[in-house]
Amino acid sequence: MKFPGSHFPPRLSPAALTALSFLLVLTFAVFTIRHRPHRPRDPSRFHSHFISSANNATLSAYLRSLTRHPHLAGTPPSLSTARLVLSHFQSLGLETRSARFRSVLSYPLHSSLSLHFPNGSAFSLPLAEPGSSGVVLPYHAYSPSGSVSSKTVFANYGREEDYEALIKLGVDVTGSIVVVRKGGDLSRGGVVRVAERAGAAAVLIYAEEDKTVRSGVERGTVMSGVGDPVSPGWAVEADNGGEVLGLEDTAVLARFPRIPSLPLSLECAEMILRQLGGASVPAEWKGSIRSTVRGVGAGPVVLNLTYQGEKKMATIQNIFAVIRGLEEPDRYVLLGNHRDAWTYGAVDPNSGTTALLDIAHRYSHMVRKGWSPRRTIILCSWDAEEFGMIGSTEWVEQNLVNLGSKAVAYLNVDCAVQGPGFFAGATPQLDDLLTEVTKKVKDPDFAEATVYEMWTKANKAINIQRLSGVDSDFAPFLQHAGVPSIDIYYGRDFPVYHTAYDTYEWMAKRGDPTFQRHVAAAGIWGLLALRLADDLVLPFNYTSYANELQGYVDVLSNLLSGSISLYPLFSSVQALHSVAKDVQTEARDLKEQETERELQALRMRGLNDRLMLAERGFLDADGLQGRRWFKHLVYGPHGDYRSKLGFFPGVADAMMSAESRGAKERGNEEGNALIQHEIWRASRAIQRAANALRGDVFSQ
Repeated sequence: MKFPGSHFPPRLSPAALTALSFLLVLTFAVFTIRHRPHRPRDPSRFHSHFISSANNATLSAYLRSLTRHPHLAGTPPSLSTARLVLSHFQSLGLETRSARFRSVLSYPLHSSLSLHFPNGSAFSLPLAEPGSSGVVLPYHAYSPSGSVSSKTVFANYGREEDYEALIKLGVDVTGSIVVVRKGGDLSRGGVVRVAERAGAAAVLIYAEEDKTVRSGVERGTVMSGVGDPVSPGWAVEADNGGEVLGLEDTAVLARFPRIPSLPLSLECAEMILRQLGGASVPAEWKGSIRSTVRGVGAGPVVLNLTYQGEKKMATIQNIFAVIRGLEEPDRYVLLGNHRDAWTYGAVDPNSGTTALLDIAHRYSHMVRKGWSPRRTIILCSWDAEEFGMIGSTEWVEQNLVNLGSKAVAYLNVDCAVQGPGFFAGATPQLDDLLTEVTKKVKDPDFAEATVYEMWTKANKAINIQRLSGVDSDFAPFLQHAGVPSIDIYYGRDFPVYHTAYDTYEWMAKRGDPTFQRHVAAAGIWGLLALRLADDLVLPFNYTSYANELQGYVDVLSNLLSGSISLYPLFSSVQALHSVAKDVQTEARDLKEQETERELQALRMRGLNDRLMLAERGFLDADGLQGRRWFKHLVYGPHGDYRSKLGFFPGVADAMMSAESRGAKERGNEEGNALIQHEIWRASRAIQRAANALRGDVFSQ
């Protein structure tokens, strides 16, 4: 009861008391945060710990576990490998996630190949490696089924110029089975499509590799493009379903070849080519089979080929480990490697998976020691890469908006170790970071040197490739989502590629006997991520990008006639260069200024966002002509394999189109107009990047 004149406060309801308590706690928390002593974070000691905690024996054990059985995407053994990676992340106490999708994969049911002689005898050719039971039959994923009985023609690399040479030799390939050796700038699927246009009925492809694996057969996909063919541009979750196109849909059929193909071992290819007669093989075609090939075709022997396969919906699974950032949890540094393999996959891809597991182990130990990254780190284990980067592409398409606004960089490792020598590809703003990190890691083959020292010695300078190809999981991140990317690996062109001999034993004997190359690859990969996650200002240098673009413009200037103006590109590159220099100065000043903490944090956040988002400016909503999914106008695949330009794919395609129509010789106005249009598109993309880096909607 309240007495008249009482000064007691009014009774509060339970809800009001709860609200008041929450307000008091919130006020105290804000006061504590604003007034606590400032202790600058020094992640460098944790970075040093990361480098020093490597263990080659641990890496060896990881690889042995990953390669105990073949694990082709969409099969039960592949699911078992996914569980292995997931349980590893969980055992380390890391936050784990998974993403399951439904997509069309392709598997073999039956295949045969036989030689039939004029006397009625026949000989069946071995298609699989000896003793490779339990490994999937050698095949080309997404090849159509079919049976062909025909003459055989040797078509060198299977390029258009090779078929033109055959015509000059009087050889007609119409209805024939062509035998082609791998190489010549054409993808596996590109070889089949060129043969199809030339009138061939089927294709056999062999690889000229190390003679110790002459019986090895290189499996692979012949589908064009990336991602699930029945959900182009969107993802279909395994648990929720979604729209899928039919296999007979025009857009789906366009991604598959129309004639059957099979891979061959070098040993098997020699058996066939030994039977050929007709016109003599050009000297430059002979390669490693020079002693057995006499002619390019028209022999008396008939080849019978049969392939039966199936395309079916399968479940694939991506696995993730997440280490949340302390100050900027909504900014993501992603490390990715695919897990699926055609066979055992010791090199491709599980040398990279091994490095990913090792990085997770070292990061978890750092967390227990008190480290938290400034930005969130996500470790990504992709599925179904071998079928066309399907796992990573579906996830990128599903998360396109979030990645577009929050992804700092994507760091890819596929075949971490193939042999000796360090190789790297990157978008140019990451060149300096890549150089700095390689100076911190010991070279695996020369203990007294760093990776940087041996890298520069081997190339007489730093040699960083660009990421225009579509050959690993960086493609959806960079070429579709515009995320700055790096791709690193040790060694090149290993002889057991996609064969049943890609085993732990091969790695332990030849690829990396001491597993020190695995140590170096994991060290570089993990340290790149730590710098991107922990540096106050993102270590991006867009002056390097502008310099690279200027070099591209200079190349075009030497290639194009005066009737085509390069002024738009010159102008936009200069704009980017000017802004990049200003941003470098801004970053330096910001790190040196003694500014009130909250204000400095806001300024750094704004600067980092501009550095992060500038790469998105190179994207164009309309994409490349005829390949709209590829949005990046600086780095992306060519439409014509004969183009030698590794940049401005739209301009490169227009130049090839104009050349095929005789634009250079006759001053073809239509061809020149197409080139000029693509130059304008590229220049607008560069200007968008400059505007994003400037961060102001008004040009200065």
